[in-house]
Amino acid sequence: MEDVLFPNFRKVTLATSGGEIALVTGGGGPPVLLLHGYPQTRAAWHKISPALAERFTVVIPDLRGYGESAASAPNQSDAFTKRALARDQKEIMAQLGYHKFAVVGHDRGARVGYRLALDSPECVVSLTSLNVIPTIDVWDQVNTAFASRAYHWFFLAQPFDLPEKLLASDPDYFLDRTLVAMSNGRDIYHPEALAAYRTAFRSSSVRHAMCEDYRAALGPDTAADAADRATDRRITCPVLVLWQDRPYPDASRHPISIWRKWVCGDVRGAPIEGASHMLPEDAPDAVLEQLLPFLEAHNGEELHQA
Repeated sequence: MEDVLFPNFRKVTLATSGGEIALVTGGGGPPVLLLHGYPQTRAAWHKISPALAERFTVVIPDLRGYGESAASAPNQSDAFTKRALARDQKEIMAQLGYHKFAVVGHDRGARVGYRLALDSPECVVSLTSLNVIPTIDVWDQVNTAFASRAYHWFFLAQPFDLPEKLLASDPDYFLDRTLVAMSNGRDIYHPEALAAYRTAFRSSSVRHAMCEDYRAALGPDTAADAADRATDRRITCPVLVLWQDRPYPDASRHPISIWRKWVCGDVRGAPIEGASHMLPEDAPDAVLEQLLPFLEAHNGEELHQA
């Protein structure tokens, strides 16, 4: 996969306090960490990474439990909280020699990213969120449209081992239906990326990790957000928010309005018109048009390897 999707990148596997993280890294310049979403792997960034690598050092891991990364204690109750997954990212970046870096996350990766920015503000110089608002705000906005469109939030979060057993019956069918729905039926997936997603999802440990990821959203992730909200703890770095363009019933539900409640200072953003949920693969040029100037403005040369 790496030879096709990430030429000139090197593959590395690093041990963290919570497991082993597989990643690819390449380019040169200030460090940028890219975090993928569900139900994908690091392959999701293959259309974004070449342009970034011309100006930045790019680090692209599989999240703990996803792809080729693994948790050391996958049945531990907090093994797949966003706080635990964020800790992995801080540790791998430190091992690579980066103690200050930009974070760009899509979907679940953006949830890990904003938790990292809240818990370790000294590390995150900027945060970019693709198609995400904080988890506690998602629950505040649940309605019939969300429940119908994002049924996996509720299915995967069911107690062990109901979803695990059901997913095992035909993992390719479930994955392919999910990817088609998330891309609005568009043919956006590179064959090598699609093969990586299928290979990962065929693993019972990966499917379990995904279920635990969504179970965490119901419990400890929301509790962490609630604690931050109660104490008015906010993200201190500049934030860029990009989202799939769609109508919002009122201003309070607009992504920028929601993120402004979580960010101390600079938050900006834009809709990506005509795109599906899968922004990095469906609309890479539109994402880069917003992302590159933002990273260049907030990630100076002083952030090179320590």
